[in-house]
Amino acid sequence: MPIKILSDTVAAQIAAGEVVERPASVVKELIENSLDAGATSITVEVDNSGSKLVRISDNGYGIPAGEIELALHRHATSKIDDVEDIYHIETLGFRGEALHSIASVSRLVLTSRSRDEDMGARIKVDGGQVMDVRGVGAPSGTVIEVRDLFYNVPARRKFLKSEATERRHITTVVTNYAMAYPDVRFQLLTGGRETFNSPGSGELADVIVASMGLDVFREMVEILPLPPHRPDLPPIEVYGYSSIPGFTRSNRAGIILFVNGRAINDQRVTYAVVQAYHTLIPSGRYPSSVILVEMPADEVDVNVHPTKAEVRFRSPDAVFSAVQRAVRRAVIDQSEAPRLRYDDSQEYETARNNRVYSTPQSDSSQLAFDLEVDSPGRFSKEVRRDASESGDDEDYYPHYETATPPHLRTEKQVVDHPEAIPEGLGRPQRPRTLPILRAIGQINATYIVAEGPAGMYLVDQHAAHERILFEEFLAAYHGQNIAVQQTLETSVVTLSPVQARHLEEFQDLLAEIGFTIEPFGTNDFAVRTVPAILSDRNPESVLQLLLQDIESRNAPGSLTVEEKILRRVCKSAAVKAGQVLSHKEMDSLLRQLERCENPHTCPHGRPTMIHMSNNQLEKEFGRT
Repeated sequence: MPIKILSDTVAAQIAAGEVVERPASVVKELIENSLDAGATSITVEVDNSGSKLVRISDNGYGIPAGEIELALHRHATSKIDDVEDIYHIETLGFRGEALHSIASVSRLVLTSRSRDEDMGARIKVDGGQVMDVRGVGAPSGTVIEVRDLFYNVPARRKFLKSEATERRHITTVVTNYAMAYPDVRFQLLTGGRETFNSPGSGELADVIVASMGLDVFREMVEILPLPPHRPDLPPIEVYGYSSIPGFTRSNRAGIILFVNGRAINDQRVTYAVVQAYHTLIPSGRYPSSVILVEMPADEVDVNVHPTKAEVRFRSPDAVFSAVQRAVRRAVIDQSEAPRLRYDDSQEYETARNNRVYSTPQSDSSQLAFDLEVDSPGRFSKEVRRDASESGDDEDYYPHYETATPPHLRTEKQVVDHPEAIPEGLGRPQRPRTLPILRAIGQINATYIVAEGPAGMYLVDQHAAHERILFEEFLAAYHGQNIAVQQTLETSVVTLSPVQARHLEEFQDLLAEIGFTIEPFGTNDFAVRTVPAILSDRNPESVLQLLLQDIESRNAPGSLTVEEKILRRVCKSAAVKAGQVLSHKEMDSLLRQLERCENPHTCPHGRPTMIHMSNNQLEKEFGRT
């Protein structure tokens, strides 16, 4: 093909791809323009996923009528004059590309009135072509309507995700900027329904409650700026909120960073936050943090990427040190002693590290007689007093129950003598994958000591039960035969705006697994049914963990969402470390483990057992 110069329209549409990736990109760029214009109130309205309509309204300074057409030209900006200005940028935008790029791939209507003028102006642009410019009456500020995004670039439109996914990205953008600018009132309307509203009180705490939920904020401590530990370092202020060591997540998605009011993605700064918790939280767990960094504009270069989500620091080590010191000081100085409470989200490692050897008395008199009764579980029919009813949750520790745990109850069909299992036509569908094991006892309320023909086996009861449940649940899922349990008392779960969008995005998948969840308010959801194996678990705790797994689905090498959810359900339902089991329960667990397809590891890859052969035992005792 001969060399030729692209037309302005084609060049603009190609360039727009660097700035406008999805509807959330439009929201981000227009919110930044509103903030640069001094707005104290910003309303974002979205229709469906935002590809049909995004409307941003603000009460900022507005655009003079004589400059409204110029504002849509490429590289038209009021923020810089020459190249030197980009090295001390104090505004969010500066390139002058956003409006031009958005207008080139949509049908855009911009209405604005400057505070210094009595008359406003309106301009209509269709795919980069100006269709109409006229004077109009309008309040001071700016309203931008972006309709039919990517209508003239159908290839880009095909790459958009589901409506729920795109709404979630938009919600993330709005909530992030609300936290970065707590003195600005943000409102998000989705399909005419308000899904987020920040008060604009100037208090970061108020916005975190609105963005992340009151339950999360209660587990956070405030971060206050510290003076530089060396006089030669630039002044760097770090403030915000971060969770206490006892409140962690399974991924880094809860670490939100801002530099000079700009939301950024920076692995080094994220690592500084994680390092602040060194030795305070288990490996593989992460805090929930909102970290705001303020520093001189000439110490940070924001002209790195068209989306301005990446920055470059002049003194990266100083930034790392400032963040790590401030977060660690806040966590160590302000954290209280961990509270003992009923929480299904606790990992079994936490239970091991905080084990207390006592067995609380159950309120159910049936349990004292070791009767084989079918219980639908705590959250569908109460069989004992809950901690919330007693008002003393510190004295209630669920990991040491004498009650028979779910799926370990001895059933009538269990063969008393496994060696009598028939061959040939009567052979079970699930052949034995382990030798016959006989339970001897329990160590540390965590490990089952078993005897086999080849020696001694030490079985991790949680990992083994998790493997059993996973294979059974996976087979039921593929066979579309998952047993569900209807809750007698509906559990209403309040989520953050971003979590609510996650739930909406994967609501159908959760329904396939047994969760029937219905909207019950702005960001409230009612849990009607749960998988039967979770009938005695707190639906809210399990749902929170499922949403954390969903958030981390895009991590490199991560599992599919279906696999993550299935594993999480089984992990939550499995018997915990520290739970005392009867001899029948231990034997029942071993019988089921013997017929697992892969009995040697749990679904997460941890070993379920350690084998010491007869020869090893004899060697240890000097018999050989």
